[in-house]
Amino acid sequence: MSGSLEAFAELLERLLFTPGRNGKLALLRQWFAGQPDPDRGIGLAALAGELSLRTAKPALLRELIAERTDPTLFALSYDYVGDLAETIALLWPEGDRRNAPPPGLAEVIRTLETAPKAALPGIIAAWLDALESGARLALIKLITGGLRVGASARLAKAALAEWAQAELGEIEEVWHGVSPPYLPLFAWLEGKGPRPDPNGAPVFRPLMLAHPLEEADFARLHAPDWRAEWKWDGIRVQLTAGPGGARLWSRSGEDISGSFPEIIAAMQFHGVADGELLVMREGEVAPFGDLQQRLNRKSVTARMLRDHPAHVRLYDLLFDGEADLRALPFDERRARLEAWYAREAPARMDLSPLIAFATMEELADIRAGTRAASIEGLMLKRGDSVYSPGRVKGPWWKWKRDPLNVDAVLMYAQRGHGKRSSFYSDYTFGLWRGPKGEEELVPIGKAYSGYTDAELAFLDKWIRDHTTARFGPVREVEKALVLEVEFDAAQYSPRHKSGVALRFPRIARIRRDKPAEEADRLETLEALIKR
Repeated sequence: MSGSLEAFAELLERLLFTPGRNGKLALLRQWFAGQPDPDRGIGLAALAGELSLRTAKPALLRELIAERTDPTLFALSYDYVGDLAETIALLWPEGDRRNAPPPGLAEVIRTLETAPKAALPGIIAAWLDALESGARLALIKLITGGLRVGASARLAKAALAEWAQAELGEIEEVWHGVSPPYLPLFAWLEGKGPRPDPNGAPVFRPLMLAHPLEEADFARLHAPDWRAEWKWDGIRVQLTAGPGGARLWSRSGEDISGSFPEIIAAMQFHGVADGELLVMREGEVAPFGDLQQRLNRKSVTARMLRDHPAHVRLYDLLFDGEADLRALPFDERRARLEAWYAREAPARMDLSPLIAFATMEELADIRAGTRAASIEGLMLKRGDSVYSPGRVKGPWWKWKRDPLNVDAVLMYAQRGHGKRSSFYSDYTFGLWRGPKGEEELVPIGKAYSGYTDAELAFLDKWIRDHTTARFGPVREVEKALVLEVEFDAAQYSPRHKSGVALRFPRIARIRRDKPAEEADRLETLEALIKR
């Protein structure tokens, strides 16, 4: 592949039509190995959602296509296709390409950042005239930031680690200290430069995750080895603060500081903590739906701060000042966390209490009572467990309460009936199946209920914005949104592709905080059938 926009368009198309994770990783490794600087860094930034073009916006592209096509035709086409970039790329009139070589990625970004605003319509129109439809699509998606080719920021970083034979955690820890086109990052990975130094800037450290606890696993647990905490019904976060500033990160490393300014204001310490973000009123944890009102807000009103006050319940301490505690056993980190909390007394935070128990049977009885508001179940952590990034099986377990539930990926959507006929309100969701690296999503059921009107509005817009294909009234969507699905029972069914059917499934909540690759596997659902 060359460094042109057409080469990037080829990468996007191949990523879109390559189903397996290993195949996508191979394509990305090839891109990093074969592209020149700074083009490969621009491509990485686009895939990771890190490009922010201040001047070229979707409204400009709408104006350009409006000058070149019938408005009714555009409206009908957009409604059918469901994607603005794809609609414009398909409807754009074919131009004369004989004397107009395609621009490189770096050239596109440099031009968009430096050209006078008044010149942008002519520049972008000339590029679109010179490109084939596939490259037009890539250009528009580059400008609007909506790639949606099944390659997340995490997957791109994983491919980067494989290509460079580096640790993914090392890349995660320097990621927020570099910026597109990542020249110091690539120089370090190729052995041509030093490890990038964040210079005191707050950076994200990959979180340690837990595995679902199954009956066979439970039978092997010895009570004295384990510590138990409540599994709170919020979203997992990391708090990083020090001389270089403060940041609040989601579990996937997304900076969500802007949505929770009161938490940032309370982070007057130097360290890195792990906890659960909640909405709390008068010491009581509010339902998860209240927290959803705060998520993904670009601006937060005084009323929102008053009515939905954010709070962090602390689980762990990763850094105390400059001291890295992750190699210490959990019991020592917990002692450090308690001492740190007593010393710092951070506002809007408290400690997640440890649960006293003498036997595993006693703990099972405690779990049976976790239907209390805002408690999802239990977390079990070995007292000697170090803080290892990723999902390492054995040291930590999550033991959710009943009813039965799984985290599934939204796959298809269809319009509803009656008063919901204008909304995409019927959802098909699936779980992962197959060996690691070759996983595929298989549908396990449909749901038509369980969500609020606000959640319905969010889902409807998300589906329209993330449609990848249409089959009559059904839209296929990007496999990127996780839904927590509750159901009363599961049973084997030869009529379903997955081999499993659910009884009375409903949407419990939208897991915008959870990456699709961390949704449950089919084996997890099959293990629930006998319960």
